[in-house]
Amino acid sequence: MTEMSFADAVREGLAEEMRRDKLVWALGEDLSTAHGGTSANQYLGLIDEFGPKRIVNTPISENTIMGAAVGAAVAGTRPVADLRMADFGMCAADELVNQAAKIRYMFGGQARVPLVVRQAIGVRRGGAAQHSQSTEAWWIHTPGLVVVTPATPADGKGLLKAAIRADDPVVFMEHKDCWGVTGEVAEGEDSLIEIGKANRLREGKDLTIVSWSKMAQQAAAAADELAKTGASVEVIDLRTLWPWDKDAVYASVRKTGKLLIAQESVMVGGFGAEIAADVAEACADALKRFPARIGAPRTPVPYAEAMENEYRVTTERVIAKARQVLAA
Repeated sequence: MTEMSFADAVREGLAEEMRRDKLVWALGEDLSTAHGGTSANQYLGLIDEFGPKRIVNTPISENTIMGAAVGAAVAGTRPVADLRMADFGMCAADELVNQAAKIRYMFGGQARVPLVVRQAIGVRRGGAAQHSQSTEAWWIHTPGLVVVTPATPADGKGLLKAAIRADDPVVFMEHKDCWGVTGEVAEGEDSLIEIGKANRLREGKDLTIVSWSKMAQQAAAAADELAKTGASVEVIDLRTLWPWDKDAVYASVRKTGKLLIAQESVMVGGFGAEIAADVAEACADALKRFPARIGAPRTPVPYAEAMENEYRVTTERVIAKARQVLAA
């Protein structure tokens, strides 16, 4: 185990897969520049090891990046397409939603699209309306796409490696505030993490909080604070949003009888609503009250600091909502 940042862990995971399989390559904007391209220098040094045919600079055109990646995946390679901000994924939506997600189905399994699409999500100070969105619900809604949202360095590396090896298109969503988070990370095959398996961050008996990405870490911090007043809160980090680990969530809810879903993305039409409805149907006999949610308001992310602070789903707000659910 080695201590490293999320950004370094993901870079190491990509490098390991490129060494393991010569069909793996990466494309995106500024990947091979001197500083390693993209935020947090996540491609630093890779151009020196793998060369410009496997670390490929592209025009500033997300639909071009995605179109090239889809074609290359169908042709037999395993591209990792970096769209930088999730907001820019909208520019590539036709290629991702109407092509990558549906090719396997439309060709009766004769063609597959082993493609990873990296998108940075989450509110980062001053990012404003076009650089701060968390759009996971858009891709979860699309049949044919796998969606993963790692929160720790170990999960970032392990899930990226698993995503690269998958034979279906995977939307890999990493929170910008997680890039600098540090933690222990395994090497080689020991670092692989199975897609579709949640991680229990805290064990409890009074309330289950289900979350993902940075919000999962905030939920764990909320559970620690609530424990000081005698509340026992279980925290489930989904890690993968589609497919999501229903068994882990059901087991936790059947134990605690209460559920809170915490998401940073806009609450209206968010994935939290899907989880709440699913659990309400599957665990009706165990629930002591209806599932609750917390998420962002249905507004663009503000630029002004005071307004951005009002928009954010903070640990303190998760604690306040959890107390309401515990008291009901």
